[in-house]
Amino acid sequence: MLTRTRRREIRAGFSRKGRTVTAGGADRSENLDLAKAREDTATSAVPMTPDAGADASPLAATVLLAENAQLKQALADAERKIAELEARADEDPLLGLLNRRGFERELTRSLAYVKRYGTGAALMFIDLDDFKPVNDRYGHVAGDAVLKAVAGALIGHVRASDVVARLGGDEFCVLLWNVADAAALAKAAEIEAVIAALRVDYAGAELLVGASAGIAMLVADAAPSDVIDAADRAMYARKNAKRH
Repeated sequence: MLTRTRRREIRAGFSRKGRTVTAGGADRSENLDLAKAREDTATSAVPMTPDAGADASPLAATVLLAENAQLKQALADAERKIAELEARADEDPLLGLLNRRGFERELTRSLAYVKRYGTGAALMFIDLDDFKPVNDRYGHVAGDAVLKAVAGALIGHVRASDVVARLGGDEFCVLLWNVADAAALAKAAEIEAVIAALRVDYAGAELLVGASAGIAMLVADAAPSDVIDAADRAMYARKNAKRH
């Protein structure tokens, strides 16, 4: 039989255990509340995008749409400007023809086309005769007038599918499409005659120049520089032949 003292001790023990369990439960509850509070704080610190379908302001949505349209327009303007600058980089500023860079690009494409389809094409290299005396006597402005007249004559005596370029100085090139050797040589002789017939009026003086033209046929697997060099050599051979 348990004594009265022993029964009091047992009841005291159960009471202490009860307080321990209760205290432990309170600790766990406080930890959960703290974690939730931290989570709520972190969530509130992150800017939230308004829900367009809920509380978004119509004015804010209009502003965003306007800004988006402005950005698209700015991008389109930048792309257009880049395209214009790239085109100018391939263009002779005086004559509006392709420069060497632009012509070599076109020649590269043409060689690839010839390789794939076997189309006949030729490169005409033109160097003006007696152009230096014009510059020396009348100045570069007069020389520019002659170059413009030559450029106009070239454009007026080739087809729209042909490509005319100024490589630099008084050197021009013409890319002739769908031609055989004989037709290309005949065209070179025609161009020489057209330029020799030019009369450029400048400050009361009549400026005259001639031209020598060489031909090189486009060959598959040839490099652009090789074709230009071949036409250049043919042009010098023609110039020397005219002197003798």
